[in-house]
Amino acid sequence: MSYSVGQVSALAGVTVRTLHHYDKAALLSPSGRSGAGYRVYSDADLARLQQILFYRELGFSLDEIAAILEDPRASVLEHLRSRQRQLGEEITRLQHLAEVAERAIEVQQTGVALTPEERFEVFGEITFDLSYAAEAERKWAHSDGQREAMSRAAAHTKDDWRQLMREAGAWRAELLAAFDDGEPSDGERAMDLAEEHRLHISRWFTSCPPGMHRRIADDFVADPRAFALVVPASQQRPGLSAYVRRAVHANADRHPAGPDARTGSRNCR
Repeated sequence: MSYSVGQVSALAGVTVRTLHHYDKAALLSPSGRSGAGYRVYSDADLARLQQILFYRELGFSLDEIAAILEDPRASVLEHLRSRQRQLGEEITRLQHLAEVAERAIEVQQTGVALTPEERFEVFGEITFDLSYAAEAERKWAHSDGQREAMSRAAAHTKDDWRQLMREAGAWRAELLAAFDDGEPSDGERAMDLAEEHRLHISRWFTSCPPGMHRRIADDFVADPRAFALVVPASQQRPGLSAYVRRAVHANADRHPAGPDARTGSRNCR
């Protein structure tokens, strides 16, 4: 059976220009010509094209493919093993580059310029969900509070993060104790803890007026990823995020009306 160059192009999923190039390179020359002088390919030509495309997919150069196809003594297995080794090395290199890119993304989206080892040492179970960080960055991209929080977070040293996390850990222990003791969310103890959290955000990230703090606490209930930045999953209790939200709202109610930012940061502990 014979095929025109257009038919081969459609069957193999390659361009006519590619077929012409293979012909010019003497890699795949059609077996014949039509009466009008057009290229005509046979079933054997198609089989050879399949081999060429297979080796191209593996990354072999045209010269390497020509050597494999034209030399009957060539060891195809050895060529494939060699290419497998090259691909393994390339995969390792690309994985390293992907890790570097991921760290760069984390720095940009979380503002935490620490190595993965330092992150584990400093943050422990508190983890950054990059999907949440990316959404927050897009949502609050034009917020002065977000920009300030990211800028200050990026400027924190490792010692700053250690101190910040010590404060957050002490606050979290008091919060869990108050919740487990059955303290009312609108009681003095819970509201004081809410105020301490608000001041913590202001001290380490960005000014956090009561209105902004309300919205941050609303996120704790609406999005588990947000609350996981404050209390790791292993320490959470049913109803704890709602408890914190009520405490924050109660604390905001007892404060005199003050400046209330319409946009705010979600980068807090």
